[in-house]
Amino acid sequence: MAPGPLPEYHLRKKGPPPALPDELVGEILLRIPPDDPASLLRASLVCKSWTEAVSQRWFRRSFHNLHPSPTALGVLHDWHDEAIPTFIPATASPFSLAAPDRLLWQAVDCRHGRALFLSEDRTEEFLVWEPITGAQQRVPIPVAFQFGNTTAAVFCAADGCNHHDCHGGPFCVVFVFSVFDEDAETSACVYSSETGAWGEPTLMHNDFIVDFTYYSSVLVGRSFLYFMTCGGFILEYDLARHGLTWFDTPDSCHSKDEPTCNLMLAEDGGLGLAEELNPHLQLWSRGVVDGRWVPGRIIYLESLPSLYGAPVGAQCPVHVLGFAEEANTIFVTTAAGLFAVQVQSGKATRVCDDHGYGKLIPIAGLYTPMPRVVTVGRS
Repeated sequence: MAPGPLPEYHLRKKGPPPALPDELVGEILLRIPPDDPASLLRASLVCKSWTEAVSQRWFRRSFHNLHPSPTALGVLHDWHDEAIPTFIPATASPFSLAAPDRLLWQAVDCRHGRALFLSEDRTEEFLVWEPITGAQQRVPIPVAFQFGNTTAAVFCAADGCNHHDCHGGPFCVVFVFSVFDEDAETSACVYSSETGAWGEPTLMHNDFIVDFTYYSSVLVGRSFLYFMTCGGFILEYDLARHGLTWFDTPDSCHSKDEPTCNLMLAEDGGLGLAEELNPHLQLWSRGVVDGRWVPGRIIYLESLPSLYGAPVGAQCPVHVLGFAEEANTIFVTTAAGLFAVQVQSGKATRVCDDHGYGKLIPIAGLYTPMPRVVTVGRS
């Protein structure tokens, strides 16, 4: 028996499902993790309505309110290997930043949405670069500097800024240099972008030769900057009183031939250290009143999921290369590559397979790539 005709509802052509309201699209896209900026950009290009939703001012504001903490975006390094880019992303979806040429500029520090570079000949100028906006500003070396070992730091100078989306405002550069000839001295001076000038240098006499490490500085609150030296000493610069002070690292760090610790923020917001005790990291905090070092918790790198199979241990040690203040993330290297370890959660992610870096400066910030919307209409 021949089959009968199909019911009318089977013959009806189904139309496309109704479009989601713009508000709902925005709420969905807000849930994309902040460490996956490329996925947000790809989602915004799905269709015109999604592009317009992501391009609205309220979306950027809501995205930052929902994800207030900056993310470890990646690292700058000074390894002169043309096969490896100057900027190495540490996010779930890789993206690129047009960092200054490392053959001309040496990365020194990064904080509050600004990276600081020093010209390779160390006689001409600094370069302040905003990774997110691409803005650049050059700062001359202070006249007081003639020669010596140097280090520097950059930070936002805007009152009341939470530094979560910090771009384009006033900033300061702290330049520290040490000489050892007839008089061993360490000097520090501050540049203000608001005045366009360097302040008077602060001087301190030393009893030893000072050579600063490749590690970037740590800013505690708005008052104190700390720098690590190759001899295992820490230099404190009081930004309010313009005073310089030296003090030791913990005995377990200072007793070794080379410093095996790196500056970081302690869990209480004060000065901290991450000490290499392979195959794990010992965290330290320094007392505000008595200045004593107090051991904290231990991060067991061999137990972190992202490090399974990595040859960590005494034969293939872990080295701490940098700390991203705003993202509270430690960067370590092993024979298996470079890893980012989030201090609070203990989560570790592999950044890349390469290792053996010299200077490594972490970049942290809120990066929300937005498509450029072109509207065609009446003049």
